[in-house]
Amino acid sequence: MKFLFGLFRYGSVMQTIRLVIVGMAFVLPAITLAQAQKEKPAVTFEELYDEPFSINKLFVGFQPLYGELFATNVNAGFGIEAMYYHKDKFDVKASFRKTYSSEFFDFNRNASLLKQNTGLPATFISDKPATFSYYEIGGTYHIKDFDQESKTKMVLYRKSYKGDRWAATVPLHAEVPCKVRKIYGARLGGIFWNSTADLTRALAKQGLTNANLKTTSGTPLPATYPDQGLNKQLYVYGNMSSAAVYVGGSMSWIRNVAVSFDKYDDGVDDGMMTVFFDVMVAPATHLDPVTYMGNQYSTKAINTNMLGMRAGIEGKFNRTLGWSYGGELGYRPSIKGQGFYAMFKIAFPLYSTNLDYKVESFGK
Repeated sequence: MKFLFGLFRYGSVMQTIRLVIVGMAFVLPAITLAQAQKEKPAVTFEELYDEPFSINKLFVGFQPLYGELFATNVNAGFGIEAMYYHKDKFDVKASFRKTYSSEFFDFNRNASLLKQNTGLPATFISDKPATFSYYEIGGTYHIKDFDQESKTKMVLYRKSYKGDRWAATVPLHAEVPCKVRKIYGARLGGIFWNSTADLTRALAKQGLTNANLKTTSGTPLPATYPDQGLNKQLYVYGNMSSAAVYVGGSMSWIRNVAVSFDKYDDGVDDGMMTVFFDVMVAPATHLDPVTYMGNQYSTKAINTNMLGMRAGIEGKFNRTLGWSYGGELGYRPSIKGQGFYAMFKIAFPLYSTNLDYKVESFGK
């Protein structure tokens, strides 16, 4: 019995030791962190400028890459975008996007070319597949444009933090009071785009077949075509275009502040970010007729959707030379059931200027 009692006491002691070790494992890091926080040096700074209304007026950027998961046609390529701010009244934007080639990256156009070149004799379907291209122009009226007190976090950096030393350093952040400019805007603009569409997939989704595409005399489009004694399925691709008007709202945040830290490099926050939501109406969404064996077959049987919507975000920096980003998610007016899309874009370089080169001059 004494032996069992001793083992029991020994087990209790070991269990107590384990609990103490586990407790220390949780407590020591907290103590160490608290000490480290106390040891963080305080920094002082001098404000160089804090002027969110003093931003450049014109921004022009080249987009070397954009990507779009569009149910009608997956595509990627390049673009150009320009934006102009007129004081605190309104801003306007124009943009253009296009694919680099059919292989990079215009999915339906490439598929149509492959079908014509390797499967279907070129004399059967004579329509040239359209290159995906996108045009947009619009403006935002500043319903309310004001500034208010805010804060921003800036990374504390020194020139000595280079290479491996910067990579191995956990950067410190300083919270700096500043002004933030907010803009509540009303948006209005127009969109035009054209593309190659997979009509075989569109027909199948709407419960239709090639026979629903007919000539003016009522002759239906064949479902197959002869090839070396065999009947193969006739895949149908066609060109489409859409012109839409959008109306919506947006909210922007603009900071344009710089401070000088003691013992650290100067800190800058010149970020400009906008979120928006639009409703799109496309009264002119058109599917071109399909030309097969010299005859034109109407595509009016394929239903299109004239309504759409989108939500997006855009950001850039108030610098002479910088970069910008953007993204959208929504449902675009297109073939019914094929309107969903998600798009991202990056612009570099982004050039900006305030368009004010006049200086005061005085006679001696």
